[in-house]
Amino acid sequence: MAEPTIEQRFKTQVLPHLNSAFNLARWLTRNDPDAQDVTQEAYLRAFKFFPGFHGTNARAWLLTIVRNTFYTWHQQNRDQASDLEFDEDIHSLETGEAHQDSNPEALLARRENQQRVQRALRSLPLEFREVLVLRELEELSYKEIAAIVGIPMGTVMSRLGRGRQQLAAQLAPMKQEA
Repeated sequence: MAEPTIEQRFKTQVLPHLNSAFNLARWLTRNDPDAQDVTQEAYLRAFKFFPGFHGTNARAWLLTIVRNTFYTWHQQNRDQASDLEFDEDIHSLETGEAHQDSNPEALLARRENQQRVQRALRSLPLEFREVLVLRELEELSYKEIAAIVGIPMGTVMSRLGRGRQQLAAQLAPMKQEA
C-alpha cells in the first residue's frame, strides 16, 4: 500500500481541528470576519510547513500557528482591532446541545448569564483570555498551553489563576443579583 501524500496526511491530521482553530481565533480577534481571515491564513501557513511537522499533537501545533498568525495580524491591525464589536451569538459558551428547559424566563436568564460571562471573558487582558480559552473551552493541558503560547508551565498556571480571579471579580455582582 502506498504511503499517504502530504495532502492526505494534512487532511487527516490537521483539518479535524478546524473548529478549535476558528474558536481560538474568534476569541482572540473578537469578531467573526477577522477570525475567518486569521484561521485561513493559519491553515495556509500550516499546509506550507506541514512537511516539517513530525510531532504527534497536530492540534497543539495548529493552535500555535493560529496564535502566532493572530499576533501578526494584531500588530498589523492594532488601531482597528480595539474598535471592533464582539458578536455575542458567535461566542456562545453553549455546547450546542438542546436544553431541556423551555421555560421562557429560564431561557432568558440563562442567555443573560451567558452574555455576562462572555463580556467578562472578552474584557480580560489578552494574555489571560488566551490561556483561559485554551484551558476552559479547548480543554488543553497546561503542558499543551505552555507549548502553544511559548511560556513556562508555571506562567500558564499563574495566568490561569489571575485570569480566573479577574473573571470571578467581574462576575461577583452577577452572583449577588441572583
